Amino acid sequence: MRIQPVHRPSARRRIVSVPRLRRPAAGTVTTALLLAGALAVSACGAGSDDAVRAAADRITVDLAPASPSGTSPGAATGVAAAAQAYVDAVNARDLDALVTSFARDGEIVDVRRSIRGHDAIRAWADNEVIGGTLRVVSVVENRADGQRLLVHWAPSGSSGWRAHYDFTVRGERIVKADLQYA
Repeated sequence: MRIQPVHRPSARRRIVSVPRLRRPAAGTVTTALLLAGALAVSACGAGSDDAVRAAADRITVDLAPASPSGTSPGAATGVAAAAQAYVDAVNARDLDALVTSFARDGEIVDVRRSIRGHDAIRAWADNEVIGGTLRVVSVVENRADGQRLLVHWAPSGSSGWRAHYDFTVRGERIVKADLQYA
């Protein structure tokens, strides 16, 4: 026995557009297709736009990865503003923004190497950071003076690796970023 879809000539069809995705998370496309199929099946026998709208209203899908700041693919829930400014600057390849996310006397500890002050941070970032991508995986620890993040760092031309970035903050600026790679 073969089931044939019911087509009603009086039913008007409606085209629904879906925004393009940059990089959907694993399984989201499959989920979206299954939900779209469910919507199509439930609307197939519908005789009006109201029935189609009602079926569509029952399905809500968030296909975009979480980005609480709304601006960065490197964003994660609960990242402090100063740390997020650093992440955003790396991903935007904005050397000036990266440098100004630090206090004038700010320090970066890159594994065991100490980089201190805006000029040294600028030289380090220009040579080793700008061009790569940085994604916050999770907030590991929150403190009154900053937070520790688990990140995925991928220098230009590399698939990257996970690391812990520990940010100490004073006001709106980073005073110390301790970068330890796993």
